[in-house]
Amino acid sequence: MTAVHRPRTGGSGGRHRPWPLCRRCSGLALDMGSDRTRAWVAGRPTILDVPTVTFPGTGALHPIQRGAIVDVPGAARMLDRLLGHRLPRQPRPLVVVTTPVLDGPTYRDRARAAVQVLRPRAVLTVPTARAVALAADADLTRPLLVVDIGAHLTEVVLLVDGAVFDARRTAWGTTDLTCFDAPADLCEAVIAMITSMLRQDRTARTADALGRGPLLAGGGALRPDLVARLGAGLHVPLRAVAAPHTAALRGAAKILRAAHAHPSTRGTAPPGPAPRPH
Repeated sequence: MTAVHRPRTGGSGGRHRPWPLCRRCSGLALDMGSDRTRAWVAGRPTILDVPTVTFPGTGALHPIQRGAIVDVPGAARMLDRLLGHRLPRQPRPLVVVTTPVLDGPTYRDRARAAVQVLRPRAVLTVPTARAVALAADADLTRPLLVVDIGAHLTEVVLLVDGAVFDARRTAWGTTDLTCFDAPADLCEAVIAMITSMLRQDRTARTADALGRGPLLAGGGALRPDLVARLGAGLHVPLRAVAAPHTAALRGAAKILRAAHAHPSTRGTAPPGPAPRPH
């Protein structure tokens, strides 16, 4: 994970009370997809789930396309419309944002720029695949394959010790499954990405992770035809995450809760090692 912090003054040591008992803090978990944007405001029981569109006048614009933020001001307007009235002016929120693995610094920088409309105290970013693994309570002491089939983007990610070891992507998703052969084409693309990872891995990590069975997330995990085709093509069982379309957000919410309880969020030095950078 990476973080951008705003300096805070004052405050004493110790841990925060959990949400919603803690009245001195606010927090937000955010998963901005090409088709849907989902958010969880700390202390509230429901997930906000809206189309990723903004209306700057006439017509709808899509500020996020194929996993890339193409319109930062548009994304900011969308976030302000969705969340501006749901977050208190004070204190400033701690925000955790999921990010596609292969968009790297560009996506993270643009996501942070868009989130500034919410006046965050700090912004943490987490790879979507790691957030999915956290939501599934997966064993991260062993290599893990995460297949995330979204609306407009599919990623295959190998996690080793919880960190990204290898990754592939294709600009295909569930919204492209309109023609007769599209499900087969998407499954073939996923299988080809995993096969490429196996061939290029000089260790046994990818094979070990594949043998355990890939973790399946995203809206594609709700498509029985895709799940059946993938399982047959890979010859391994697939493990779909519960509520796979919200898994990344729930993983980000776990990180948010952990970060909220960490002493460093109150301006005190943490007693343990620093968080692993993204």
